[in-house]
Amino acid sequence: QAQLLESGGGAVQTGGSLRLSCVQPGYNITHLRCLAWFRQAPGKGREGVALIPRDGPPVYVSSVKGRFIISEETTKAALDLLMTRLEPDDTATYYCAAARAGWCALIPSQFDYWGRGTQVTVSS
Repeated sequence: QAQLLESGGGAVQTGGSLRLSCVQPGYNITHLRCLAWFRQAPGKGREGVALIPRDGPPVYVSSVKGRFIISEETTKAALDLLMTRLEPDDTATYYCAAARAGWCALIPSQFDYWGRGTQVTVSS
């Protein structure tokens, strides 16, 4: 099964910024139906953060609206997530996901491909 590869995680203080990136080596993931970022904090379930469908506007979970921006970087064949004004509650492992077809929604079962995750830690 295809494996996505995330990068860009790290440790920052409250108010800081990070940019995550996701690629699938040898393939342009921006051609797929739906791309998304999820996150999972210790002891919690996997939460959808943002998605971008091939034929529509981005969608964000309410807690990150106005702070995060999801984008397709076609020159890099990558999916990015710019995270600004980070808060301690944003601390989690962030996963990139992609779907070949179907309904584009922040539901993990809708996605065919996943990365292994990149850690984001925000300290107060």
